[in-house]
Amino acid sequence: MSNYTWSQQVLQLLRRMNNFYLPGSCRSECLRFELNGAQVGWVPPHVASRLTRYPEVFRPPRGGALSLCASWDSSPKRSAAVDSVLRAERQEGTLRCLKGWRDEKYSVMPKFSDPPLMWMERAATSLFGVKRYGVHVNGYTTGEGGEVSMWLARRSLTKQTFPGLLDNVAAGGIAAGFGIKNTLVKECQEEACIPANIAEKACPVTNVSYTYEDEDGVFAESQFVFDLELPVGFKPRAGDGEVQDFYLLPLDKVKELLATDDFKPNCAMVVLDFLIRHSFIDPDTEPCYQEFVAGLHQTL
Repeated sequence: MSNYTWSQQVLQLLRRMNNFYLPGSCRSECLRFELNGAQVGWVPPHVASRLTRYPEVFRPPRGGALSLCASWDSSPKRSAAVDSVLRAERQEGTLRCLKGWRDEKYSVMPKFSDPPLMWMERAATSLFGVKRYGVHVNGYTTGEGGEVSMWLARRSLTKQTFPGLLDNVAAGGIAAGFGIKNTLVKECQEEACIPANIAEKACPVTNVSYTYEDEDGVFAESQFVFDLELPVGFKPRAGDGEVQDFYLLPLDKVKELLATDDFKPNCAMVVLDFLIRHSFIDPDTEPCYQEFVAGLHQTL
């Protein structure tokens, strides 16, 4: 693959993962989802038409915004009211994403540092376009000669999403009630059998953020990224059945794979960021360098 073709493939990935901001997206037709007067998401038109069937929970749209009735005035009340709607919609089976119900709650708030205004079933978050937060770990090794290799995971074929694709050595969403670091340690242990005493050495390095839309709704995601240098000779092992296998690959091969369909898209973005930060992509020779950096760090 030529350098030009590689760059264009990576640009296509970044545009796809930020397509909510592009002309022709549903953004102009979405309703703002507001709680306590603050915007926390975007509701696509096909979802809004269903939610307005529940006037005991949702107010009629006003001023381009959808909000809850005033009686739902606390986090537990809001969470229970919306959950009842989601369970009813799950029974009806019209909204496809609810077929992937996980019984896992995500916190809903304007910013990650804000107290949660409610909690929501993970599978339903795209219906409201609320921000989803996660942790991704770049696991790498440095040889005696200074050469860097990266550990990649191959997702299980039974995963609900992106089965069989390449992934970071460990990654996972931040569920309600969990923090960033304890999610990192938990995912390292569960997915890759990386002991806590090694996982805790991971360094926070950046935040990769993007918003895309598809038939399931709007995905506004922000990933807290960590670099973890693993001891030479250490081999991650599949722990919880979410991973088929792990591969230790030289960065040239990893870079080549980024431009294929073999990578889970947001994991490819995390690896791209690693390559940029560690100067394996050079601004003097990569004509799309600035577009790459901008595409990795979109404001949600």
